[in-house]
Amino acid sequence: MNTTTADPELDFPDSDGMPMSENTRQYDAIVALKGNIDAFALDAFVAGDHLIYVDRRDPTARYAPDVYVAFGRPRGHRGSYKLWEEANVFPQVVFEVLGPSNTDAEMEEKRRFYFGHGAEEYYEFDPEAGTWVGFVVNPGTGAPEPVREMDGHASPRLGMRFGFRPLELVAFRPDGTRFRSFQELNDLAEAEKQRAEAEKQRAEAEKQRADAAVQDNDRLRAMLRAAGLDPDAPAPG
Repeated sequence: MNTTTADPELDFPDSDGMPMSENTRQYDAIVALKGNIDAFALDAFVAGDHLIYVDRRDPTARYAPDVYVAFGRPRGHRGSYKLWEEANVFPQVVFEVLGPSNTDAEMEEKRRFYFGHGAEEYYEFDPEAGTWVGFVVNPGTGAPEPVREMDGHASPRLGMRFGFRPLELVAFRPDGTRFRSFQELNDLAEAEKQRAEAEKQRAEAEKQRADAAVQDNDRLRAMLRAAGLDPDAPAPG
């Protein structure tokens, strides 16, 4: 059987019918993670709230991580991520943003699923506390191990660095710039626009002052000539 196709009688829906988030804080964190990672992980496919199917014969073998990153896979739109259509490349980095209804048992099951199919890194963010939990596969043993200290931890694959602040998602891009929400980016762009406009006005005012000084000098020279004096004559010694 062709390993790149699924049984045509099986249904692999593009939605699991579950909401993306349970509150605005969780939603904002998911959007910020996806948007910021998408902006710098240019050699990867980055998705949010997107189903991953791992078995072409079993539509129930699936999960929809809040954000995942699949290096080596082309960017572009997909209804879902079917492993057998993606060169059997499982997303290497997976993020989950906790909501009020998530349980420890549920998150443990998700971790087993992700690592069992090829994930190399897994991170959980609690938007109510601002805290991170991380697991990274040990190259020597092939087993995932918990990150002892997430504050300052750098993702081996992404190069992003994690931080901590209560009630905030704190993370940094590989170049050291902090992850920003769309509202923060808009505020920064507006502030830069206002700064540029102020600089333009300052430059125009400076030019007007310089032009006025030239005009004053020209008038003075004209007055001296009218009085029979040479404005270019050396001052008497």
